[in-house]
Amino acid sequence: MYRLNFDKRSEAQRFWALPNRVFFACGACHILAHAFLERYNSRKLKAVWIRPATGFTGNHIFISSEDWVFDYHGYSHRERFLSHTFSKASRWWPGWSSTLVELPSDVLTSEAKSKTYDGLWLREPQQFPHDPLPRAHAFLDRFPAPAVA
Repeated sequence: MYRLNFDKRSEAQRFWALPNRVFFACGACHILAHAFLERYNSRKLKAVWIRPATGFTGNHIFISSEDWVFDYHGYSHRERFLSHTFSKASRWWPGWSSTLVELPSDVLTSEAKSKTYDGLWLREPQQFPHDPLPRAHAFLDRFPAPAVA
């Protein structure tokens, strides 16, 4: 988990220049999730949004199977990932809590559809300074294909 000290929406070029891991952790996680689902289409894979409770920050979207997850870290054991994420967020924001919300894949690249979920607002690929999908696919090339049927 990373925290930026600038507004990624107003400083788009600075956000774009971040290293891949930070870029996909702090505002482009939905793009990475979309690219993953695009490449490895399976009903067993779900995009999941960590939706912070009202008044808190700490949104994140990752890919989940029954046992593992994928995000900017790569693959992680699902329960260890969730435990780590919740523990770290609770240290930064005392009282932090959240819910997990499954998202349809078409929400990941649609600002309008994302806004139908209370508290969610995702950028579309064309709202980045450059197309982030090739960057996400190149990032995915670093990892093996998942073991799903």
